Amino acid sequence: MKLKEKLAQKIEPMREEVRSVISNYGDKIISEVSVKQAYGGMRGVKCMVWEPSALDPMEGIRFRGFTIPEIREKLPKAPEGEEPLPEGIFYLLLIGEIPTDEDVKEITHEWQKRGELPQYVMDMLRILPKDIHPMTQFSLGILSMQKESIFARRYREGLSKTEYWEPLFEDVMNLLAKLPHLAAFVYRKTYKNDEQIPSNPDLDWGGNFAHMLGIEDNEFKELIRLYLVLHSDHEGGNVSAHTTHLVGSALSDPYYALSAGMNGLAGPLHGLANQEVIRWIMEMREKLGGGVPTKAQISQYVWDTLNAGKVIPGYGHAVLRQTDPRYIAQREFALKHLPDDEIFKIVSLLYEVVPGILKEHGKAKNPWPNVDAHSGCLLLHYGLKEYDFYTVLFGVSRALGVLASLIWSRALGLPIERPKSVTTEWIKAQFSEK
Repeated sequence: MKLKEKLAQKIEPMREEVRSVISNYGDKIISEVSVKQAYGGMRGVKCMVWEPSALDPMEGIRFRGFTIPEIREKLPKAPEGEEPLPEGIFYLLLIGEIPTDEDVKEITHEWQKRGELPQYVMDMLRILPKDIHPMTQFSLGILSMQKESIFARRYREGLSKTEYWEPLFEDVMNLLAKLPHLAAFVYRKTYKNDEQIPSNPDLDWGGNFAHMLGIEDNEFKELIRLYLVLHSDHEGGNVSAHTTHLVGSALSDPYYALSAGMNGLAGPLHGLANQEVIRWIMEMREKLGGGVPTKAQISQYVWDTLNAGKVIPGYGHAVLRQTDPRYIAQREFALKHLPDDEIFKIVSLLYEVVPGILKEHGKAKNPWPNVDAHSGCLLLHYGLKEYDFYTVLFGVSRALGVLASLIWSRALGLPIERPKSVTTEWIKAQFSEK
């Protein structure tokens, strides 16, 4: 496979570069940790290496140095399509170069070959309670396939540390191939009476995912491609990325690591937020009488929400200090394809109203919308009305970035992650003496 050959060519030069960086700069300090950071979730502490992407507070995410507008322009697209193919973002995150059309076609073909879901996975999911959350099913499905791990088998047989990346690469390719099939199976089982839709081998990874969900609309296929690209990576410190990295650092195979990462993504402070946004919008709409509320009505509702001690879902971000470029990309898609959609009009009014109110309120460091503030209205427009499934879509996308990084972690021989913890008494003793 050309992708694997290209990766192999890049690994030894990158290993040498890392050895050089450690040799030349290993004792340099890149971060200082305050007591506040130790209690506050290690916010902003520079303590891990993540190659595929980097997040700038003002510019937003860059994938291997490329901004989102550049990605939308440069990555290969489906025939007659305008949005980038997810296969292309995976190639870029892994290799660090913009792929050709042929590079992307090779990945599409590989994922088509490897995509069939094992029967035992479907049998296991079918015996679960009907009301179990789709993210729980998704995580269980990933974990159940661990028996397929080539890395786990090769490690048991005996494997040089420098070779870890090769079987792990195969696990990643197999897993990514199956994720849309798994997610679509969960969706159709949970919401569509288990009426499954066979894969279409003539479609790309994202287009086939849309097809298996059961929404045959070319615009929806384009939306899914864009969605999967935009959510694919967000540097290494977010919960799903860090968890996948942490579990993988113990040499747990990609099935264990990704399942753990998805459990982190399922939290309301992370991936589950996209559900909370659309629920909040729909509740607001109902309480304000339906239709599109006025700007004044929305302003009052936002103030009432804040005065009740609640947050405005979809606004604010741990790192970003401007409007999320992923939000802007989705807004551009909506302005082109669904400008008259009522929920999109409400999202647009919120964009006009909320930042000013949050500035006046004074407690939000970042009053601007993030990616979750917009994605729900797009999915809803095309008939994907089941909010609880939205985070599964996020999970399929985020797997691209976290698994690309996991391959590099093993290729570079990164060690098990083991930070030092301290107690409150230790902190008091350190500073009370001074």
